[in-house]
Amino acid sequence: MYQPVNPSFGGNALNSSHLLSIAGAQRTATARDAATSSSSGSTDTTDSSDADLFVRQLQGRLLSALAAQVTDAIFGTDPQENGTVTFGTTTVTFERTLDTISLLIVDNFDGTVTEIVVPQLVSSN
Repeated sequence: MYQPVNPSFGGNALNSSHLLSIAGAQRTATARDAATSSSSGSTDTTDSSDADLFVRQLQGRLLSALAAQVTDAIFGTDPQENGTVTFGTTTVTFERTLDTISLLIVDNFDGTVTEIVVPQLVSSN
């Protein structure tokens, strides 16, 4: 009687880590390879790819710090009813109402506007 090896198709569940490691060892293409092959044909793409990756990671960390500042201003030890936080070309304006917290995120560089409305938990003591 035939039984598949792959647990996705009814095989033994203990085979999953072994099959995954074999697939990982056979995989040669990476996201960096795709980005390199789609670049403009420059022969020195490794340095720019590493620099681009660094810039994206740094930008992510800085935006995370901005998000932490906004969160602290809204929910921290001294919560504010409204306020504005500016970081580079991004401006985040927040306003607390009785039942919601509204955030308006404006990218002054390209003019994109994002609005987020979060319901506010109201508890009666």
